[in-house]
Amino acid sequence: MKIIVDAMGGDHAPQAPVMGAIQANREYGVNVVLVGIGEVILETLEKNGIKDLPAGVEIVHASQVVEMEDNPARAFRDKKDSSLTVGLTMLKNGEGDAFVSAGSTGALLSGATLVVKRIKGIRRAAMAPVVPSGSGGTVLIDCGANAECPPEYLLQFAYMGSYYAEHVLGRPSPKVGLLNIGVEPSKGTSLQTTVYPMLEEAGKAGRINFVGNIEAREAVEGAVDVLVSDGYSGNIFLKTMEGTGLFLAHNLKAMFKKNLITKLAAVLVSGGLKEFKKLMDAGEVGGTALLGISKPVIKAHGSSDDYAIKNAIRQARDYINADIISSIEANVDLMRLDGSTLKPKE
Repeated sequence: MKIIVDAMGGDHAPQAPVMGAIQANREYGVNVVLVGIGEVILETLEKNGIKDLPAGVEIVHASQVVEMEDNPARAFRDKKDSSLTVGLTMLKNGEGDAFVSAGSTGALLSGATLVVKRIKGIRRAAMAPVVPSGSGGTVLIDCGANAECPPEYLLQFAYMGSYYAEHVLGRPSPKVGLLNIGVEPSKGTSLQTTVYPMLEEAGKAGRINFVGNIEAREAVEGAVDVLVSDGYSGNIFLKTMEGTGLFLAHNLKAMFKKNLITKLAAVLVSGGLKEFKKLMDAGEVGGTALLGISKPVIKAHGSSDDYAIKNAIRQARDYINADIISSIEANVDLMRLDGSTLKPKE
C-alpha cells in the first residue's frame, strides 16, 4: 500500500505533512510518497534528525505550491507542477493508492474531480467527515462541497455515507437520517420534502436503513450513523459543533482555574476531561473522505499538525482496505432517479 502525501499543503507545511507521514510509516507500516519541493522536504527531515530516508518513504519533486489565495477552480491547472496537481496525477496513473492533503479544500475538490474523476454515474463528490456524537461518531454528508443540491445528490449521499459507515466505521446496517427542522415528512424546504420519499423507498427496498428526518440535537445525541444534508446546511451544522466544542473547552478551563478547590476538582476529573477533549478533537479522525471520487482522496484539516496528518494517513489506509469505491460502483444504478432506485436487486 502506498499513500501519496501533499507535503506543501496546510497551515503547518512542510513540518506537519512530512513528519506526519514519517510517523504513519513507522506506526502503520504503509509506504508514503512525499510530493513537494524536494530540498524543502529534505531540510525538514534533517531538522527533525532524519538524515536518510526511512525504508518505505520516497520523495517526488514538485516545484510549485497551491496557496490559499489561489483560485480553487484554476489552481491545479495554472500550477501544473504543484504538489497538489502532481500528487493527484500520480493517483490517477496508479502510482499510489490514495492521496492526502491539508491544502486548499476547493482546489483539492476541483483537482480530484477533474484529474482523478468521479465514479461513473455519481453526480457530485461529497465531503463526509465523522463528527462527534453519542454513538461514537456520525458520518455527515455533505459538509460543504455542494452548497446547492437537487434531490438526486442527497439520494446518492445517503448510499455513499451508508457504505462508509458500514465498512470503515464498522456499523452493520447503519442508520441513515435526513437533517431537517422537524421529524415529520412534511417538514423542511422543497429539497427535503422531495428527497424524503425517495430515501423512504430506498429504505423499504432494503438498500439503506433510512430512519427519517433528524433534528440537529438528535444527531449530536447519536440518533443516526449517517446524517444526510446539502452542503450549505451541513457546513453550518459542522461549524456550529466545532464552535460549541471550543466554547465548552474554554469555559471549562476557566471554571477549573477559578480557585484551589476547583483546581483540585480538575485533577479528580482529569481523565474524563482528556477523553472529552479527544472526542472533540478533529485531529483524532485525521481528515474527511471525498466520497464519489474514483480513487481514495482524504482532505485533512488546514490546521493539522503532524499527529493529525498521521491519522489522516491511517484513515486513507482504512478507506483503501474497506474497498468502498467498489461498493459504490456496483450499486450506482440504484442511486439514479430513473425508477431503478425502487427496484430490488435481481
